[in-house]
Amino acid sequence: MQEVKVLLVEDDEMTSEYLATFLRDSGFDVDTVFSVTDGLSYLKQNHYDILLLDINLPDFSGMELLKSIKGSLSLPVIVLSAYGDTKSKIMAFRYGATDYMVKPIDLEELEARIWVQLGKNSQIPADFEEEAFRIETSDILLYGKPLNLTWTEFKILQLLLQNKNRTVTRDRLLSSLSAVSSNRSLDNHIKNIRKKIAAQGGKNFLKTEYGMGYRLIDTP
Repeated sequence: MQEVKVLLVEDDEMTSEYLATFLRDSGFDVDTVFSVTDGLSYLKQNHYDILLLDINLPDFSGMELLKSIKGSLSLPVIVLSAYGDTKSKIMAFRYGATDYMVKPIDLEELEARIWVQLGKNSQIPADFEEEAFRIETSDILLYGKPLNLTWTEFKILQLLLQNKNRTVTRDRLLSSLSAVSSNRSLDNHIKNIRKKIAAQGGKNFLKTEYGMGYRLIDTP
């Protein structure tokens, strides 16, 4: 089967990498851009099967991109937005969006919605498993209960979750977290995260890759 071509317009690099990596691992052909201007340029130069569009972009609102392509391009558009109010949703649909998801985005639901938008419901995997972790706006849930993380702990665990089953090096963690200035400080934060995970019954999710960094796994 020919790969589905996806254009992702998302200005947050971490979110963009998180979404694009999952979609590529799921067999989609994904291009990523970070602004309305680049999004319009890519849409003019390439054929895409579906557009994934953030609203809060650095140069213009994603709504402006919707208005620009309405009537000239015929492709499904899933808006991925931090705005969950009814007014924002209605405005997006009025300008041509065909679906709307509120962040944080559940990856498996996103894949299912893409297949629905493409009229290929039969492609939706039937073996999705319930995720142990779920990222919320300012905390992370484990088995449906908040871990009550500090902001720094939240950012560390969020990065590990976004790279699930892959080792995240100490250098990458330190460079991504301005509040963490040393390996010792990072170790203390990891220790506290482990304690909070253990209190929810998930003792072995967070693995140390000695000499490298840390890795969060699917199941302990």
